[in-house]
Amino acid sequence: MWILTGPAKRVPWEVAVEIFRSTLIPSEVEEIFKRLLSHKGVMGAIIASSDGIAIRSTMDNSTTVQYCGLIQQLTAKARSAVRDLDPSNDLTFLRIRSKRHEIMVAPDRDYSLIVVQETGTD
Repeated sequence: MWILTGPAKRVPWEVAVEIFRSTLIPSEVEEIFKRLLSHKGVMGAIIASSDGIAIRSTMDNSTTVQYCGLIQQLTAKARSAVRDLDPSNDLTFLRIRSKRHEIMVAPDRDYSLIVVQETGTD
């Protein structure tokens, strides 16, 4: 799967997610953040605990707290809906697109990777 970042640029999101899910080694986390933030339109990235507590963020504190709390609740609801539809299934990725922003969430058992980017104008 690729993520569109602007009109025609694609980012290999799965690469970042796989590194993120393997282990949270600080050097790897920094590399993930650098690669994600290097793409046009990316506003910030957050690693949050399963409780919605920010572990690492490139966004200001109030924005980070807001995203962590709301995205944790939304992810829990989405995961519940997926499991209600098929108990053997689980949520692996959540993408929310509005007029101004796109929020991409890669939830895992202990952590979530949240990336916020500007929505490309066509």
